[in-house]
Amino acid sequence: MTHRIVIVGGGAGGLELATRLGRTLGKRGKARVTLIDANLTHIWKPLLHEVAAGSLNSSADELNYVAQAKWNHFEFQMGRMSDLERERKCVHLAASFDEHGVELVPARTLSYDTLVIAVGSTTNDFGTKGAAEHCIFLDTREQAERFHRQLLSRYMRAHASEGHHGTINMAIV
Repeated sequence: MTHRIVIVGGGAGGLELATRLGRTLGKRGKARVTLIDANLTHIWKPLLHEVAAGSLNSSADELNYVAQAKWNHFEFQMGRMSDLERERKCVHLAASFDEHGVELVPARTLSYDTLVIAVGSTTNDFGTKGAAEHCIFLDTREQAERFHRQLLSRYMRAHASEGHHGTINMAIV
């Protein structure tokens, strides 16, 4: 039976690992490598500030997990891990839905021989008072795009109102 390697998290670390293992073990049939992520595409997190500023079109620098998997001999499963049963060596994935609430992929269970948890990190506000309520964190493409839309809206309002001379006040932490 082929060794089953499941990697949860398609960030820089998980994607690189899936690609390398797919090229080495997957290509030769020595392992079945599966990458799990909640999204269909990956954008390198250090580029998110460029998306937020509007100097980078996120879709131009996105990497499609399905294509990457095909080119590099691993499988991709879209979903979020909802449970882990270490004794049974399986992960449960929640159903995935589109923006209209239509189910794209049903809930399912994947068995593994080796499990890698590579879920990455999120921005730490270090308990700074007001940061969580007033800051936009750049952990995802969606957050960066939301920041960009808000920046453009504020720019438009600043240039449309008299007495402000097109000034936007912004603090970056």
